[in-house]
This record gives sequence, structure tokens and C-alpha cells, in this order.
Amino acid sequence: MELLKTERLKKYFGEVHAVDNVSLEIGQSEFISIVGPNGSGKTTLVNLISGALMPDTGVIYFEGKDITKLPAHKRVKLGIGRSFQIPMVYEFLSSLDNVLVSILSRDGYSSVFYRTVDRLGEARKEAFELLERFSIPLRLVAELPHGHRKLLDVAMALALQPKLVLLDEPTSGISLEERDQVMGTIADVLKEKKVAAVIVEHDMDIVAEYSDRILVMHEGKILKEGGKEILEDEEVRKVLIGE
Repeated sequence: MELLKTERLKKYFGEVHAVDNVSLEIGQSEFISIVGPNGSGKTTLVNLISGALMPDTGVIYFEGKDITKLPAHKRVKLGIGRSFQIPMVYEFLSSLDNVLVSILSRDGYSSVFYRTVDRLGEARKEAFELLERFSIPLRLVAELPHGHRKLLDVAMALALQPKLVLLDEPTSGISLEERDQVMGTIADVLKEKKVAAVIVEHDMDIVAEYSDRILVMHEGKILKEGGKEILEDEEVRKVLIGE
């Protein structure tokens, strides 16, 4: 059985058909990239899957369960994590505390965070291991470079132990030198933990190297899908780069 399935999803904003009749399936541990020009509906589709937006019509299934009307926090509990184009991290906490927030939230702690953390040695151990795996230094987030903030955002999403993680442009704003390290680390950890991923990405080199399958969106619809060879398709190149 597929991990996630959507059937005829639609989301309109007035006359703008942001997502228009999209049906797709995501398999266990599959790495899928969504590409397309600005305004093609990529982020809106991710928002529908994560629960940040509700569809006008259509159905979303996760592990066979209809989650169409579930709010985002309940989808997280089921196993859908997310990172953002602009890292959603707590700048005036340490990198360790940021990961601990995710771990303790996953385990049912929230407002008692600072009163319980010293008693939760396993949570600290897990947080340190994630920081080490992503090569994130232990310091205030406000002092971290952009690439490390990106990795921290992904580490926080993976600390929730998701079965599916949604990554919105994880390499945006990162230098070419950092890009390969950041994406390589993310891909390695996803493979190790057997987590499926949907990535919205503009860097076609990244898309070609890491994707099991590529979905090309245009005007709210899935124009084509396939392996990296689809990036050489004449119609796809016209949509992506205007050839």
C-alpha cells in the first residue's frame, strides 16, 4: 500500500487555480521532487498535504486513512513532518534546545520543557546524536550560518520521527559550497531512517541526483512525471526554462 495518496485535489484562490485536480501516490521511503515555475502550485500542494491549507475538493489518504480534514498537528502525530523555505527555528535558543523542543513535543511535553529536560537523559542523548549526524554546532541559533539553520530545521522535523517529510527548498539561499553538503547529509539521513520525502526544489542538479521520481507542475496541474530523464523532455524544458 502507498504511504500517501491524493485524489483530485483542488485549491483555488479566486480565479487562480493553485492546485487543480491533482492525484498522486507516494511510496514507502520514496524520494520525490516537485519542480515547476513560480506560481505553478508546488508549495500550495505541500501545504495541502501538511494540513497548513484545506483543499476545496478532493481527498488525502495517509497509510490508507482519510486525513483530508485533519489539522496539521494531528498529521504530525500520524507521521508527516515538514521543513520550510525560511527555517522555522527558535533563534534565541541553542541548537540543542531547538531539537529538544521537537523531541519533547513528540513525547507529549510542552510547557514543562525546562522543568523536565534535566530528567530526560534519553531526549538529550537523541538530540545530541541528531546534531552530530547533521554536523550542527552546539551554539545559539542566532549565531549559526544559514546552511546550518537549514539543517537544523530539517533535524527538528526528523526529531518528530516522521514517516514522510516535506522539504520546501532546502537548498535555497545556500552557497554552492554548502549546497552539496547540506543536501547530501539530508539524503543520507532520510535513507538511513527510511523516511519518504517530498522536496520542492529549483536546483535541477539536486533534483536529478537525488530523486526517485520527479513531478513537474504547471498552472496547478501535474504536467508530467518520471525519472531524471524527464528533465530533458521538450515540453518540460519549455515550462522550466522557456526553451
